[in-house]
Amino acid sequence: MNTINIWFQRIVRSKTMLFNMFVALAAGLEGAFSLLQPFLPGDVFAYFTVILIVGNKVLRVVTTQPLTDK
Repeated sequence: MNTINIWFQRIVRSKTMLFNMFVALAAGLEGAFSLLQPFLPGDVFAYFTVILIVGNKVLRVVTTQPLTDK
């Protein structure tokens, strides 16, 4: 249980992990409830994929500490 707590604390402090969780949550909610599909063109989801990839790359560049140091 202590190991899970340590990893949870590290993940919460990781900008990359938080960004990925937010994008995954938004994509999952949209896939389940289709709230935005009637209002957005179909290629918007391709843009979300690009945002995810670019966001991860930017966060990896600005990250200076590994999770084990957090």
